[in-house]
Amino acid sequence: MASSSSVRLHHLPSSWRSSPSPTNLQFRAASCRWRRPLPGAAPPPLRLRATPTDAAQPFNGKEPFESEEKDHQEQQLQPRLKIAVVGFGNYGQFLARTLVAQGHTVLAHSRSDHSAAAAAIGARFFPDPHDLCECHPDVVLLATSILSAEAVVRSLPLHRLRRDTLFADVLSVKEFPRNLLLGTLPEEFDIVCTHPMFGPESARDGWAGLPLVYEAVRVGDDPARRARAAAFLNIFEREGCRMVEMSCVEHDAHAAGTQFLTHTVGRTLALLELRPTPISTRGYETLLRLVDNTCSDSFDLYNGLFMYNKNSTELLNRLEWAMDSVKKKLFDGLHDVLRRQLFDFDFDGEVDPIDNEVVVAVDGDEDDDDGDVNAEEETGEENN
Repeated sequence: MASSSSVRLHHLPSSWRSSPSPTNLQFRAASCRWRRPLPGAAPPPLRLRATPTDAAQPFNGKEPFESEEKDHQEQQLQPRLKIAVVGFGNYGQFLARTLVAQGHTVLAHSRSDHSAAAAAIGARFFPDPHDLCECHPDVVLLATSILSAEAVVRSLPLHRLRRDTLFADVLSVKEFPRNLLLGTLPEEFDIVCTHPMFGPESARDGWAGLPLVYEAVRVGDDPARRARAAAFLNIFEREGCRMVEMSCVEHDAHAAGTQFLTHTVGRTLALLELRPTPISTRGYETLLRLVDNTCSDSFDLYNGLFMYNKNSTELLNRLEWAMDSVKKKLFDGLHDVLRRQLFDFDFDGEVDPIDNEVVVAVDGDEDDDDGDVNAEEETGEENN
């Protein structure tokens, strides 16, 4: 059957084999003939497309709504993740707003009841971690405080998650959560440690240009798992963050100076109860803003920066040494001034402007070269 049909195909008339393919115009002509209404048939309905003539049109040469359609297409190409935000406090809610805005599904869990806050931003709140894990999120994002991170991780029912779940954290220290996740999670779980170096106050106008430090601690070789980790990091890249790949060890070494020192100075100045004045300088106003930015965070965050970053202790000692050095320099200068005042002006005399020597007026014989007083006068004895 196959061979005979093949033979017949090869013996088709040459005029059939060599006839050119119909052109686009020929297709259109043929379709026009078929689309002509039959005699007595009702004409087809007229299709209209509404175009807002009074709306503001872009002046960039693009068609109306072209940019919106392009953004929509990019969103369709962007992978959608199901992200469980564990620790739905102030910072967790701050991150969740952007996650929802990008089209990701956000599941929230916290020890406190934040169901109303979750519903307000389009997230779903789970008071029970078992119910949260049974939803099989793609990413579990740890956004708790540093001090409670270990207790929260150990309380999660990891056996209810998929075996290739991606765990990520946004803690302000990095060696501690890295070691915690490596020691707690099964080997099949992926781990990406991140630190968005901004918060609700510093990023109230957007994330563009702000640094996101990250390290892919453990990601499987499977293409789907690598794509999922890349999609998670792309959340920050889409918002314009400056992506900084750095090891957790190196991060903590830098963060001791850039973050712990800043919080220490800000909280120290807060104890002085500084207030704006009518003659405030720009430098002084900068100090006031520093106090506001650092004290708006919880003390638990500051305490965690100290307790879980081994570099903080050394930095605190250096800060104390630097303060003592400045004080010593100030007091040494003050002592020099006091010493000159004591030894130059505290007795009945005057300073020789030429030799800078003190000339003392002493009662007695001015012609006495030794300047000694008569011994008899000194003992009170009189000559008879």
